[in-house]
Amino acid sequence: MAKKTLNQNAKYVQDLIDSVEPDYIFSNKPLNRFKVFDGNDKDNKREKLSNLKEKINSIENCILKSNSKNLVMGVGDINSPIMIVGEAPGIEEDNSGLPFQGEVGKLLNKMLLAINIDKEKVYTTYSINFRPPEDRKPSSQEIRRYSSFLIEHSSIINPKIIILMGSTAMECLTGINGKISDERGKWKEIIIKDKTFPVMITFSASYLMRYPDNKKYSWEDLKKIRKKIQDLNINI
Repeated sequence: MAKKTLNQNAKYVQDLIDSVEPDYIFSNKPLNRFKVFDGNDKDNKREKLSNLKEKINSIENCILKSNSKNLVMGVGDINSPIMIVGEAPGIEEDNSGLPFQGEVGKLLNKMLLAINIDKEKVYTTYSINFRPPEDRKPSSQEIRRYSSFLIEHSSIINPKIIILMGSTAMECLTGINGKISDERGKWKEIIIKDKTFPVMITFSASYLMRYPDNKKYSWEDLKKIRKKIQDLNINI
């Protein structure tokens, strides 16, 4: 009768496994060594937004930054299908570090509620992240400088619809520097990193506070936004 050969190496391996991980389970299934992030991975988005904020805050030789108290990034649901981009922070936003505060924020809230949207369920930000001195309109050079940040910001949030409120937001993301009255109320498309986003241009809330007669035009824009939400079967 042949003597059975003992595999000492196999015994050593098994003893090592038992000492390191007693509950180790062998499986014939292949290991997936790549973690795939989808567009709604909040932890991944937060990390990217944090990196973007550091990038914006490291900008040099910027009058806007040097005259501001806070960098104003964004607030709201980072997985929202709706992204609202305003023009630039005012004094209340600069003091708090949050977008759309005070009376402007209240008006925006009313505008959204008019089409059955809770402001907390959208993501809001600005095209310019620092308050311009004396709330002046940012120059075209400043808008171009911050446009790359807004493009990256939009790509990270990855919404279904982008709403641009005001001419600064319009120019920053679309490059259009004409009259907002000629461009508002028309659906446009922009391409960011090979993805197409529907964009609606409309008046800013701060402009409507100064010129309330134009609220009737904003109402028309809001109804078009509501219809687009329904057409795209967006749940918000």
